Order: sequence, then C-alpha cells, then structure tokens
Amino acid sequence: MPAERVAMRDVRVIIRLKYLSSLTTSEIARRLGLARSTVRETLSRFESSDLIWPLPEGLSDEGLEAALYANRRSKRGHRRHAEPDWPAVHREMKRKHVTLLIVWDEYIAQNPGGYSYSRFCELYRAFETKLSPTMRQTHAAGERLFVDYAGDGVPVLIDRLTGEIRKAQIFVAVLGASSFTFAWASWTQTLPDWIVAHVHAFAAIGGVPHLLVPDNTRTAVIKACFYDPLVNRTYAEMAAHYDTAILPARPRKPRDKAKVEQAVLIVERWLLGRLRHRIFISLAEVNEAIGELLKHLNEERPIRRLGVTRRQLLEEIDRPALKSLPAEPYVFSEWRVCRVGIDYHVDAGSHYYSVPYRFARAEVDVRMTARTVEIFLKGERIAAHLRISGNRKHTTIPEHMPSSHRRYAGWTIDRIRQDARAIGPATAALCEQILEHRPHPEQGYRACLGIVRLSGPYGVGRVEAAAERAIDIGARTYGSVKSILDNNLDRRPAQKRAADGTPILHPNIRGPRYYN
Repeated sequence: MPAERVAMRDVRVIIRLKYLSSLTTSEIARRLGLARSTVRETLSRFESSDLIWPLPEGLSDEGLEAALYANRRSKRGHRRHAEPDWPAVHREMKRKHVTLLIVWDEYIAQNPGGYSYSRFCELYRAFETKLSPTMRQTHAAGERLFVDYAGDGVPVLIDRLTGEIRKAQIFVAVLGASSFTFAWASWTQTLPDWIVAHVHAFAAIGGVPHLLVPDNTRTAVIKACFYDPLVNRTYAEMAAHYDTAILPARPRKPRDKAKVEQAVLIVERWLLGRLRHRIFISLAEVNEAIGELLKHLNEERPIRRLGVTRRQLLEEIDRPALKSLPAEPYVFSEWRVCRVGIDYHVDAGSHYYSVPYRFARAEVDVRMTARTVEIFLKGERIAAHLRISGNRKHTTIPEHMPSSHRRYAGWTIDRIRQDARAIGPATAALCEQILEHRPHPEQGYRACLGIVRLSGPYGVGRVEAAAERAIDIGARTYGSVKSILDNNLDRRPAQKRAADGTPILHPNIRGPRYYN
C-alpha cells in the first residue's frame, strides 16, 4: 500500500531529525507517530529531489511540496486515469464501517493502474470542498435525525366572520446521511405537539434513527448543559419507546445543528415561499399541502452535485441502518409530581384518584395519557385508573381503602338523604340545607352522615328535635346539632316569636344569626 501523504511541517521535522540528529527511521516514526514506510518514502523523495541539507532559507511549504512531489506528478500526467464516480464515493462513505481505503481498493480492482491511494484521497477531499457546508459534515447512515421548528409559520384563517388569523408552527426533521426531510404543521410548539410531530416523522421515514438531535428548546431540554443536559421526562420516555437516544446540540455550538438549520432554510424557501399566496382554513389542509411539496422535494428533485434524490439516498443508505418501528406508535403521556392526600387520593387533572391507603402523604409520580392515569412511587406503579374528565370527583378502588372505611363505602348522598327523611322532615330539610350551602355537595357529605348517625346514641326523636332547633337558629353544621343534643337544648321549648312576626330588637338579645 502506498505511504500516506505527510504534512509539510512533518516533512521538515523528518528531514531535520535524519540529517541533524542522525536518528533512525524507526525512531523518527515513533517520535512523530507516523508509519515507518511513510518516513522512509519521505526521505527517499528528498534524496531523489534537487534539495540538499540544510534546506534553503525562505523555502516555503509550497516550494518544498513541489520539489518532493512534482516529479511523480509529472510522470503520471501523461497517463489518463479512469475518473472515479465521486458522488457514488461520497454516498459509500456514509455507510457504516466504510473507509476511503476500502473504496479505493474497489476502485483499483475495477481500474488497474488508476490513481494511487494518496492521490485518490486528495481528489476526494477536493470534491468534498465543492459541496455545501452541511454536506461536508460526516453523518453515518441511519445515525442521526435532526429536529427543530422553522422560524416562520403558516397563516391559517380560523374565523371567516372576523378574519382572525392564527399561525401554524412548522416542525422540521432531517436525516443526517440522506438529507431526507420531513415537515409537520401544528398549532403550538408545546410538548404534546412536539411528541406527535416526532411520531409522524418516524412513520414517514419508515424507521428509527439511533440518535435524536434537538436544539436546546425548553420543550425538549429542561436544563441545558454542555456536558450533561437534562432531557424532559416525557421526551425521554418517547425515545425509550422507539429504542433511540437523545443527544441535544451543545449550547453555543451552531455546527452541531447545521444540518437541521439548512433543512429549515430549505423548508422556508421550498415550502413556505410556495404557500405564501394560499389561504388555509385548517391544519389538515396545511399538512396536505406540505405533504405534496415534500414529495416533490424528496422524490423528484435531485440533490445538486450528487445526482440522486433524497428518497433514493434514504432507501440506499439510511434504510439498512435504521431501527424498526415498534408494533404500536407512542401514546403521549404527561408526568406530574403530586403528593397523596390524607384521604389517600391524588389530585390529577382536576379529578381525585385513589392509591393504597398506606401511601397517604407520600410524594408520587403521576403519568397521564388520554385514557389512563398511572401512579408511581420510587419507580414502582402503585395504582392505575381510567382517566376521568376534570369534574373534581373521586375515583376509589375498594382495595385501596382501609378495612374501617370499607364498611361505610356503601354510603352515598342519595342514601343519606333517604335515611334523613326516615328520621323526620326537619332532619331531611337540615341535610338539604347543608348540601346546598356548600360549594360542592360532596363537601357536606360527612356533616350529613354524622347527623344521621346521631340517631344511634340519641334516638330518632331527639335528633329530629335538634334538627328543628338547628334550622331555627341557622346552624348548618354537625357540631351545632351535637352541641344541642349534648346540652339537652332539644328538650327545651323553642323561643316564641312576636305575634305579628316582627323581630324583637334589644341589646341583650343575640338573635339566631349569632349562632351561624
């Protein structure tokens, strides 16, 4: 194999160590970290050139390179070599485990007497410099998917009467190796729309890359850090579902996301520029128009200098290296940190869900999807419920209740009303007042239950009399009724009102409002 091309600064050091320090070829190679064959060929070129030691003063690197390599180039200049297909070489270099040496070996096998390895590498690097800055980055097949939002949105007419316009946000994803581009319109850039856009991107690609590279947006990254960024828990869960990983771009390192920045620019010019005169009335209509333009961009428009489309590159390069899609797409879930109440229920989404009573007052993680609510303690799931709309009510599993509470689990507001009517009309009226004057009927549940249970120790007659007296003085609490019974006030005659119904006004008379 031909020796590698050496930088001119190393050539000067090799010559100096040989002729000034009289070091061996092996020692020079060891000190410079080069192959012995490289050092040997460099010294051979120097000896066959017109140069002598010490090197002439003012000899530039260009002059030294011309003196060492001009002869070989001139001899080869008379031969016409088969020119490699540089776009094809560039595509091959994106494949995993492929090196320039492997590609050169295949080139020589088909074209004996072709370019030497060093010349082949030199010409390929020259070809790379003609590509766009994004294309010059090295991206392995199926390795990275860059994601971001376009800076500009698409105006959507949401009210024809008032002419109100709302801008749809454009999510952009691009594969590193093939430059296959995906875009999706949503109303916001919040976490639910961010996750849904990823799910659609994976479906459009037909596979899953090994890494996701987002910007340090607050939607994806809770805490940006150069060394160890903190990723949003829901975003990380989605990545785990698709068996991929998240590698946010480093802060203040624009080259980390140059690929998606170029894709965003293409989307803004290729899509938004062509849609500027259209009036949309729904997100579905926007996404349909974006899909048509993306089809033309990915499948019909070849990439300049490569001569193939993004779809062809996807199928040829990325597809074999992509991971398979899971059996089911990811379902968006939201995580919250909550504390269990003393009644062993958790407030999640304006509804109360039970957990085993022994976890009362514990801090738990709540995972909420569109259909389910799961509650975790230290990573272990302790409860699962079907999600209920936020009606401020309770969902309780009997097994979560202590045994003392299960005995009364059958008590309901309707049953309390029924038992109150069985005691007497005054008790029924008092319970209705209690339920009506609380912000929510269930807040008066326990007070009414306590009043009904007073019929056990005190008897039905006394409770009915106490309820009548409580109504008369405007007392609507369990404590007031029990105080009346404890002090035997239910056995005293009620205060008589004036015959004409006029209230008696006197500084020593407190009146019924005093007991409210």
